[in-house]
Amino acid sequence: MTDPKNQKQINIELSEEIAEGIYSNLAMITHSNAEFIVDFIKLMPGIPKAKVKSRVILTPQHAKRLLRALQDNISKFETIHGSIKDSAPGDGMPPINFGGPTAQA
Repeated sequence: MTDPKNQKQINIELSEEIAEGIYSNLAMITHSNAEFIVDFIKLMPGIPKAKVKSRVILTPQHAKRLLRALQDNISKFETIHGSIKDSAPGDGMPPINFGGPTAQA
């Protein structure tokens, strides 16, 4: 068992600008052998063009830790608020085609 006295603390700074956040309702994920790239996109109804609002580049190990953290938080959220309804194809989101390699999400 890890002794809490031996754990190092990380001091994390959050600027006001970053604390405001960026709205995203779509994420496109691609990867290479060395990294995962997550583009967070704002897609507005009736507008055929969407903009990438933020890009996060992760190591494969960090991507897996992020996956586990998201799974844990979604599970906790659903325990309190009930099951999250997943959207289905044709629910108002247009098909997305960037003309490049197929993203994996």
